[in-house]
Amino acid sequence: MSSAVLAGLRIGHATDARAGTGCTVFIGPFRGACEVTGFATGTRELDCLSPHHLVPGIDALLFTGGSAFGLAAAEGVVAWLGERGIGFDTGEARVPIVPAAVLYDLAPGRRRPDATMGRAACDNAREDNDAEGRVGAGTGATVGKILGRASASPGGVGIGRARVAGHDIVAIAVVNAFGDILDGHGGILAGARGEDGEFVNAPRLLTTGVLPAMPRPAPTPITSTTLAAVVTDARLGRVDLLRVARMASTAFARRISPVNTPYDGDVVFALSTAREAVDVAPVEVLTIGTAAAAATEEAIVRAVTHEMRK
Repeated sequence: MSSAVLAGLRIGHATDARAGTGCTVFIGPFRGACEVTGFATGTRELDCLSPHHLVPGIDALLFTGGSAFGLAAAEGVVAWLGERGIGFDTGEARVPIVPAAVLYDLAPGRRRPDATMGRAACDNAREDNDAEGRVGAGTGATVGKILGRASASPGGVGIGRARVAGHDIVAIAVVNAFGDILDGHGGILAGARGEDGEFVNAPRLLTTGVLPAMPRPAPTPITSTTLAAVVTDARLGRVDLLRVARMASTAFARRISPVNTPYDGDVVFALSTAREAVDVAPVEVLTIGTAAAAATEEAIVRAVTHEMRK
């Protein structure tokens, strides 16, 4: 058995390859924060991640396909946790706190993630789950949709890692972007391909005004999204985790082009597995945030190069 991805983090996937969809759960507990950078988000209970919210942390985080329909999978996660006595103690019952974010992978007549799938993801959760590629929420993911999904490249799940100042950092990205995915030199790793099979370079089409003259249909709204969770064992509070999430979100701009478009529902989460938070110096937040951004870049790249690395 392989070692844990990160102590205190259990990752579970539920995959329906035939339907081209699935969901991915991260089971904690965690303190957390999030940075919303996309303009077509589908989410649940993000307010629980605010430093001003009553609850001190969350019990799990869910990434799911199925657009807004996929939020039903969170009901299965809540029920699974509740049956195990996990949740915020209200006096009458423990209420599981499960934020969720969706991506768009809908296809006519196909299954969408539901409560049963959410439960299955929890059943599959374990600390050594380092699966990548077209699994869980990344099952139906594609990237480079400027010419439509038929010309897009496969997306998926990727994991990046870093260790800095004695802290472990893991970034898990589900990449379903409208834009192309770039390497460290600006070259296209995955994206829209023309009829000749070559990458068409989405930003160039947009900036040169060529796109409107193309015979293919225009992009369909809300058909994209990249989601990332940066998880660390550093004892950061929610304000500092928000800073880390914001720094990690810069990885999107370095590896996705165009990014944060009107068609993407991009969200970055930063989570800590440490039981207690402590005050840390700004330089430590800077160090962790910089490493988190690098790990997120790695995760994005690995999500679209999984098949190439087999």
